[in-house]
Amino acid sequence: MESVSRWPLLQKAFARFGRPVVVVDLETTGGNLYQDRVTEVALLRFDGQSVCRYEWLVNPCKPIPEFVAQLTGISNKMVKTAPLFEEIASQLLPLLQGAVVVAHNSRFDYTFLRHEFRRAGIDFAAPALCTVQLSRRLYPEFYSQTKQKIPNKACSKDKQPDITFLRC
Repeated sequence: MESVSRWPLLQKAFARFGRPVVVVDLETTGGNLYQDRVTEVALLRFDGQSVCRYEWLVNPCKPIPEFVAQLTGISNKMVKTAPLFEEIASQLLPLLQGAVVVAHNSRFDYTFLRHEFRRAGIDFAAPALCTVQLSRRLYPEFYSQTKQKIPNKACSKDKQPDITFLRC
């Protein structure tokens, strides 16, 4: 865990939710919910006046394809001795319970997260906010809203950041 005060505008915006907000980013071995597994969990938890960052490498119990390793920077060697998801679930669940889960393409991250909890025998559900859908409403002229493109528009020098992810 690391305390972070780098995102004061997000902290102020998220305070309006009246509940904690957890920005989630997962890395996985691929895109199939039933065959692939999580390799990394990264969170920013906005809770009132505090913002804390948490990160775990996760042993997926299966090889990471070379393409995915190149894309994510996470190798089989890095996760070989990492804990299994079910071993971090008891630390992770309290951080997510009662919070709004925010993710860029929450269908992917949130759904993978739910599947991993289910595999660990834990029921998990939370309200989710998808920044892909949000960005399409904020910037309809840009249909493809990758995490790399949004901050370039929203964090320009002549404009305060809108609801950008972790890059501002």
